[in-house]
Amino acid sequence: QVQLVESGGGKVQAGGSLRLSCTASGTILSITSMGWYRQAPGKQRDLVARILSSGSTGIADSVKGRFTISRDTAKNTIYLQMNSLKPEDTAFYYCYVALGGDVYWGQGTQVTVSS
Repeated sequence: QVQLVESGGGKVQAGGSLRLSCTASGTILSITSMGWYRQAPGKQRDLVARILSSGSTGIADSVKGRFTISRDTAKNTIYLQMNSLKPEDTAFYYCYVALGGDVYWGQGTQVTVSS
């Protein structure tokens, strides 16, 4: 079993910054990728950023230049540094970890950006 614990969400004014963290624990043999999705009310869940086992990263165009994903491999932890936040970044942010063909999700953390 794998558990994901997220932290760092909250409320911030437009232009502000937040840093999300996600730690995976449990039976983890080999991580294929870890990353973040977000879902706003009434919308689909979209990929925000991910980091592969190789260390290469992918960032959604909507947040490119503002968000950065990084990791601490020894701690099975990833971070999402979110700068220059906009009201449209308001959403529930979900961490995931892919272990081969198996995907596990965190409980999510709310990010609210006020104008």
